[in-house]
Amino acid sequence: MSKKIKFEITPNGEIRVKTIGMKGEECLNYVELIEKLADATTVDSSFTEEYYETKVEQQENVHKRSHLKRE
Repeated sequence: MSKKIKFEITPNGEIRVKTIGMKGEECLNYVELIEKLADATTVDSSFTEEYYETKVEQQENVHKRSHLKRE
């Protein structure tokens, strides 16, 4: 899933922001940027389900096998 930041502006001018596709504390890296973009400060916040998920980094190990003929 790609990483996204969803902005919603309510009729009374409240700005709601939700991060999507960011696992664990990664979303916290965007708080300051979001506040600057919206020219606002955070009043209330809560964590999404993704915050409690762990980021899985996939590592591939490739083994080369050599087949030797024995005589």
